[in-house]
Amino acid sequence: MRQRTEVLRRALTVFLSAVERGGNTLPHPGTLFAILAGLTVVISAIAAKAELEVIHPGTGELIQPVSLATVQGLHRILTEMVTNFTSFAPLGTVLVAMLGIGVMESSGLIGAALRLLVLSAPKRLLTFVIVLAGVLSNTASEIGYVLLVPLGGIIFLGAGRHPIAGLAAAFAGVSGGYSANLLLGTVDPLLAGLSEEAARIVDDGYRVNAAANYYFMTASTFMVAGVGTWVTERIVIPRLGPYKGSDNEDQPEVLQELTSVEKRGLAYTLLAVAIFVAFLLWGTVPTEGFLRNPDTGGLLRSPFLSGIVAFIFLGGTVVGITYGAVVGVFRNDTDVMNGMGKTISTLGTYLVLVFFAAQFVAYFNWTNLGLIMAVKGAEGLRSSGLGGIPLMVSFVLLSAFINLFMGSASAKWAIMAPIFVPMFMLLGYSPELTQTAYRIGDSTSNIIAPMMSYFALIVAFFERYDNRSGIGTVVATMLPYTLAFLACWSVLLVIWMWLGLPVGPGAGLSLQP
Repeated sequence: MRQRTEVLRRALTVFLSAVERGGNTLPHPGTLFAILAGLTVVISAIAAKAELEVIHPGTGELIQPVSLATVQGLHRILTEMVTNFTSFAPLGTVLVAMLGIGVMESSGLIGAALRLLVLSAPKRLLTFVIVLAGVLSNTASEIGYVLLVPLGGIIFLGAGRHPIAGLAAAFAGVSGGYSANLLLGTVDPLLAGLSEEAARIVDDGYRVNAAANYYFMTASTFMVAGVGTWVTERIVIPRLGPYKGSDNEDQPEVLQELTSVEKRGLAYTLLAVAIFVAFLLWGTVPTEGFLRNPDTGGLLRSPFLSGIVAFIFLGGTVVGITYGAVVGVFRNDTDVMNGMGKTISTLGTYLVLVFFAAQFVAYFNWTNLGLIMAVKGAEGLRSSGLGGIPLMVSFVLLSAFINLFMGSASAKWAIMAPIFVPMFMLLGYSPELTQTAYRIGDSTSNIIAPMMSYFALIVAFFERYDNRSGIGTVVATMLPYTLAFLACWSVLLVIWMWLGLPVGPGAGLSLQP
């Protein structure tokens, strides 16, 4: 038994070393998109010279590659460079959503709410609440990594349990459950925008709303919290054993209770939330509500669903200002604007990435390479005889594997969506379903991916309680979560598809091929 364990340990070490080396060889995502854009120009010339062609399965139109390595192609690249960037669907949605979330974060509302959630939980539900809080923290982008993960360690230490188990539980919720949530966050409009751009390769008028995966991800929230709790209690804690202290001198302070001012701020914030929700219900519940589709009277393609990003901004701004004003963080309008500006200032690298991603996606569309690859790929998959469930589970596994080498969810999806979304559309599967499968794979392997942007920070958190910790310690601790999440989330997807349930409002599983 010991010999078998040693063999498995060595095999895992070799695998993780290969993953780390492979990830380190990749350039910055922005550089990668610039390279891909250049390759698209070259490949378009080769494809045009080879006279590749396919028949569009929907219109019967003959589709041929368009070379950008021509004078006309150069003119288009130069004259449409700015509009490629400014009209890129995910750009505006992310910026607008982040403005509202920035007010919530800078006011201190998010931090206070997470502390209240964790501190008020009964001890027997402590692990479940920490994992659940990690999942919910994704509404505010990536604040869970810097706030909730260290809190998990502090809380477990205070409860007399191993602090690394607390770190692991929080990290599992924040990163392993990255796509699941009860509320819409910044990742929803970001991925939906990329999916919409990709879907328009096949259908110019296709729309993917930000709530496209809401039903499935709501159910996933409780699955991730439950599975994460089980893994923590049954696998991680027994493996770690009792905590014997650390040689590190700099130990974290005990988590502080909320002050009376913070409690009053949360009370007023709850009132603001109730008023805002009442406004939304007023516009959506009555059959002639002002937020329903004026033509059909339904919620599908209504101002409510189409304006989800605007409501994220408005809701975040309202509750953030309410809390900030009560606790004294916001004394005037300048403080609010500075809070928005501080959040936007953190998106500098994202804007650079989006610029090059926008050029790559535009070139891919202009050359017809995306559509040709989609048609050829769809024909190959159709001839393979694989049904929808095996295809989607295979895509989940592929996404999880690629995530080991490339950490950015948006960067990966910007590359994968123009290929897989049209391909699966031509097979009769909706872009929303394809996006769902991608999000499962992308989330589950985050916690063992050394290339994930916050992985080094997590290693540092582990070292606070065990100065012998390193990448191997983190991966070994988190691997059971990855395997459990991947298995259970895939099973949930299979059940969802078997029942034929929509993954979100107006987002079914299938299309007419």
